[in-house]
Amino acid sequence: MAFWSLSFSLPLLGLLSLLFSHQTSLTTPTTDVRLNILLEVSDGRVGSNSSVFREAPAFRNGESCGNLATDRIHVAMTLDANYLRGTMAAVLSILQHSTCPEDVTFHFLWVRHEPEVFSSIKSTFPYLNFKVYRFDVHRVRGLISKSIRQALDQPLNYARIYLANLIPNEVKRLIYLDSDLVVVDDIAKLWKVDLGDKVLAAPEYCQANFTIYFTELFWSDPFMPRTFEGRKPCYFNTGVLVMDVDKWRHGNYTKKVEDWMIVQKQKRIYQLGSLPPFLLVLAGNIMPIDHRWNQHGLGGDNVEGKCRKLHPGPISLLHWSGKGKPWLRLDSRKPCSVDHLWAPYDLFRSSRHSFEE
Repeated sequence: MAFWSLSFSLPLLGLLSLLFSHQTSLTTPTTDVRLNILLEVSDGRVGSNSSVFREAPAFRNGESCGNLATDRIHVAMTLDANYLRGTMAAVLSILQHSTCPEDVTFHFLWVRHEPEVFSSIKSTFPYLNFKVYRFDVHRVRGLISKSIRQALDQPLNYARIYLANLIPNEVKRLIYLDSDLVVVDDIAKLWKVDLGDKVLAAPEYCQANFTIYFTELFWSDPFMPRTFEGRKPCYFNTGVLVMDVDKWRHGNYTKKVEDWMIVQKQKRIYQLGSLPPFLLVLAGNIMPIDHRWNQHGLGGDNVEGKCRKLHPGPISLLHWSGKGKPWLRLDSRKPCSVDHLWAPYDLFRSSRHSFEE
């Protein structure tokens, strides 16, 4: 497994111990912007005239790694200036915990060529295998309906629907990851999950109240709820997905998701951005995988973003879904305890996070 040796990195077990001893109070309960000026550190966004990230170590394959094209692991993420700090941390975490980091190819989707973003990736990860693809926002802009949080309404948040249309045909399987997470296990384990005959695999949460993801208008309609007939729909988070790209293409799933977005424009049947149309098409028909691969909700709810505790059980991936992002809370010196688990992967030059604060 690849490791880095910078002085501020801490083993995961030590961080978890710190988390549970930390006294910060707890409650239990991606954007289309052109940047032309140097932005403040607390934004976590990249400026226009300097590299604001430290260079990551060169991670190399272990002796057990192969050298064939079939050994490659393909990871897709969106890429923009506003969330670049999170993307950098996510990439670092994947490489650091991979047995075969040189086998990981990253596929980044962005809405336009941003030289500062591209140069930051190149200078921070000089050895990274990556490709960048332009996502045409006009494909989706007329389909987006206003949701409960502005960040959920950005066109790039919908790019995952179009992955199969953008990624080269030779890529048959793909992991999609949001930019507000870190991986603390070997990504190859997620890559190798058995999809069976399903188009997607993801952690499934059948204990969640599925009805809350759709409006009363949806459930009272005589026809729309029938879309779930023959399925037992459960909530799944679309920030961590393993996709059979060929099945997605052949099943025309992009159009199926778009069709529900058109209904949403007409009738307002949900409130949460790009998640509900995925649920309408695929809930109850995905391959469920271990919950350790999406410890989600660490950003709190979509409105207030209050602190949340870790869920019980083993952890392979920590996900700050919700309003609160760890880099913003750390820079404001008002972090949640879980934010200290993200801090060791932060390559932002101006960040100075103390584990005693």
